[in-house]
Amino acid sequence: MNAGENEGATILVAEDDRAIRFSLACSLKAEGYRVLEAGDGEEALASIGRDQPDAVLLDLKMPGKDGLAVLASLGPALADLPVIVITAYGGSAAAIEAMRRGAYDYLSKPFDLDEVQLTLKRALRQRSLAREVQALRSRANAEEKEPDDPADDEPELVGSSVGMREVFKAIGLAAATDAPVLIAGESGTGKELVAAALHRHSDRASGPFVRVNCGALPEALIESELFGHERGAFTGADRLKPGRFERASGGTIFLDEVGELPLSAQAKILRVLQQREFERVGGTEILKTDARVISATHRDLSREVAAGRFREDLFYRLNVARIAIPPLRERPEDIPILAEHILRRVERRHGWGTLSLSPEALAAIKERPWPGNVRQLENALARAAIAARGRTILPEHLDAEERPDPAIPPVLESAETLPLRALLAEVERRAIERALAFCNGNRTRTAERLGISRRQLFDKIREYDLQP
Repeated sequence: MNAGENEGATILVAEDDRAIRFSLACSLKAEGYRVLEAGDGEEALASIGRDQPDAVLLDLKMPGKDGLAVLASLGPALADLPVIVITAYGGSAAAIEAMRRGAYDYLSKPFDLDEVQLTLKRALRQRSLAREVQALRSRANAEEKEPDDPADDEPELVGSSVGMREVFKAIGLAAATDAPVLIAGESGTGKELVAAALHRHSDRASGPFVRVNCGALPEALIESELFGHERGAFTGADRLKPGRFERASGGTIFLDEVGELPLSAQAKILRVLQQREFERVGGTEILKTDARVISATHRDLSREVAAGRFREDLFYRLNVARIAIPPLRERPEDIPILAEHILRRVERRHGWGTLSLSPEALAAIKERPWPGNVRQLENALARAAIAARGRTILPEHLDAEERPDPAIPPVLESAETLPLRALLAEVERRAIERALAFCNGNRTRTAERLGISRRQLFDKIREYDLQP
């Protein structure tokens, strides 16, 4: 942006120090801006209401109404007015509070005039992009209103690619039956969303939808969780507890990551599928269930069967209807509509109304492979939205997306002296250690990030003697 491009943009400099105010005004005028000045908070608010500047440079420490009070008075108006606060202390609590209240950015005294210019140009560009996107969105809403746009914050399957159209078609066909459905797809592709859609569009929609994360269940408690237990069945069983199959009767039970179940539990689930009956742990009464079974896995169950880790008879029982979700890298044309859908959910979650994605940022996310699929894209956009202060996401806001750990490849330098098995184990240990640190020791998030089950993660933590 040169002086010609800046021409017409009005900047309010609210600063009680006359020398600093004069220096900023001269620098901005040299760049082609129209400059307004205010010596305190009251003058600043009056100028904002009267002159409607395009951006504000606001000192936090001023007599009378200070910078924080000005921000509080502006309130929702900050969504369309970038305010760059100026503070004498870069790490002060006041600067942090200013950002929390909606300031676009802050600069520390003594500041560099070039830094002021750069920050201001970025703020104005983001404001301009936000207005363009808002205008396009308003025009699109006026031309066509989606009849089934969800009003809540529930995730939804979206996509217009050939692969996703096949998924939608398969959901419609399977929802009309009570047959078991096996959903296949990589971690993060939306298998649970497909299961929820199957239930929502079936005749069982008024019944319960019970989710079971098979990979997160401790092996000793799997049977009790799935089928329930009688009082006194084991130490700590101080009351009767209905199991998931019992609670799902009349509705749907979703067995997520069914490939993680041990063979002993697989045999009991097979009995439920074949005979629609089971017994609670510690009980003798035969109980009936009318739950429809939907299962999902990121594993190739046919290979698991060949390896002896999954029962062949159960595989055929679960795989009556099959829905395969393509990974995000195979449907890049879905990324724009996914990004728009994700940003609207982030808007509702945080109460923002102007969150948008710049064309450059959209181009950047379309180039990425997204090995974590839609879940990774959603997390990246949520982080970028926070970095963008709920306004327009630019490519630099996406830079916080994690990169491959540069500390892992150097271990390959030991390939000549380490046996292959030891070399692979060291790479695995470092990857798990880094993932645990990234997730602050949260094992469920770590397992999801690594694409393994919690049970597998626990085994690896013990094997490598890691301390989360």
